[in-house]
Amino acid sequence: MAEFIWHTDALILLAAILFIIGVMTTKFSARLGVPALVLFIAVGMGLGQFIYFDNARIAQMIGVLAFIIILFEGGLQTNWKTARTVIVPSLSLATLGVVITTGLVAVAAKFILGVDWTVAVLFGAIVGSTDAAAVFAVLKGQNIKSRISATLEAESGSNDPMAVFLTVAMIELIMTPGSGIFSLVGSFFIQMGVGAIAGLLFGKFAIWSLNKINLDSSGLYPVFATGFAMLTYGITAYLGGSGLLAVYVAGIMIGNADIAYRHSVFRFTEGFAWMMQIAMFVILGLLVFPNELFQSDILLKGLALSALLIFVARPAAVFLTTIKMGFSMKELIFLSWAGLKGAVPIVLATFPLLSGVEGSHEIFNVVFFVVLTSALIQGSTITLLAEKLGLTGPEKATPMHSLELVSLGKADAEMIEFEIEEDAFIIGQNLMEIPFPEGALVNAIIRKDELITPTGNTQIEQGDFLYILTKRKYKRELKLLLKKKKPAETLVEAEA
Repeated sequence: MAEFIWHTDALILLAAILFIIGVMTTKFSARLGVPALVLFIAVGMGLGQFIYFDNARIAQMIGVLAFIIILFEGGLQTNWKTARTVIVPSLSLATLGVVITTGLVAVAAKFILGVDWTVAVLFGAIVGSTDAAAVFAVLKGQNIKSRISATLEAESGSNDPMAVFLTVAMIELIMTPGSGIFSLVGSFFIQMGVGAIAGLLFGKFAIWSLNKINLDSSGLYPVFATGFAMLTYGITAYLGGSGLLAVYVAGIMIGNADIAYRHSVFRFTEGFAWMMQIAMFVILGLLVFPNELFQSDILLKGLALSALLIFVARPAAVFLTTIKMGFSMKELIFLSWAGLKGAVPIVLATFPLLSGVEGSHEIFNVVFFVVLTSALIQGSTITLLAEKLGLTGPEKATPMHSLELVSLGKADAEMIEFEIEEDAFIIGQNLMEIPFPEGALVNAIIRKDELITPTGNTQIEQGDFLYILTKRKYKRELKLLLKKKKPAETLVEAEA
């Protein structure tokens, strides 16, 4: 049976089944109110009854690759205009917050797990950060107020490097007792600095390449962008920087720039990120053995550490690192509850396994249980808590439609999508009155989820999604026209 499972054809069949089951579980997760990642892990654990898998190195490799794609997609979806308003609290939570959480959990782990201080701090470092994959998946499509969701997304996207650094540093201290603390602190600033600078440079280079290189097929642009994400990670890591931070920064730059085939790049990356999430969580589910995980000793230790992490360590970190930053008590409570754990702690728990740290198997099982607890309890109640605290905003405007475009790479033309905001200059004007650039053609208008065939007399309304075919050399001019705002006097008169 084992020989058949690892046969090439059987692996392909197994992968197909896993992806189909993974996609279908997202429907069940929405109805059950349970995060999809829990169901993905459950699928992996279920398959583990038939497939023996204990290769932590392969699981770690798949996990890191998944982080690259997930963080890149998270960066693409990050609105910099909103994110920059919360950059200070986000970075504070991603650095000092992780250190405070690590310290408090370490004190508890010292006595609950009965390990020495270095191993206790290692455990705290592993579970100290919020997980980007979990946060992005839970918040996606929700109508939680933009300032809060932006803080959580920026924190989770930028605190993974901190957690990785602390984990690797503690393993180094455990395995090489002579390692100096000060050299590790210096290494942290080097990694973060190199990661941030590399992300900016590679982001600019990717934007220039996507806009200047004329590829034969529009389908190649998303692949090109994804290649840049992997290149950013690889070169940054080789230079001694934080590759994950570089990927997230590059993703933010690309996502907020005017790039060719933007819609295709976003949709491809979103699908790829989902695929990597499914693969990662299923593999991590395969890696754990239920008979070891659900022992009374592991359950008791896991519950105690989960309770301390959820109700003490995370709230303490949030309240201490966001002092005088303008958050209300309700917002702080929500930020405390939304510190989701996910794949990052599980993947980080494979580091001590591969390094041969004493007690690493127990650490892995307890970390896995803590992640399951966090995902089930916190992940399934985030939206409900936001509603109870009054932190939900208006429904997000997302066009519920699909527009498939033929490849226009050789024609040097592009179809752009643009949402008309409330203060846009062209609101109330007929299409024939708007001074579009030469050759620009409005092909479709989506208004309140309905398709409108445009004519010269079609009047533009707030919230319309315009699909305009234009030559690339006129794209900037077109965007400036569409973004033009009404004069302040006009807005005052309209309100009167």
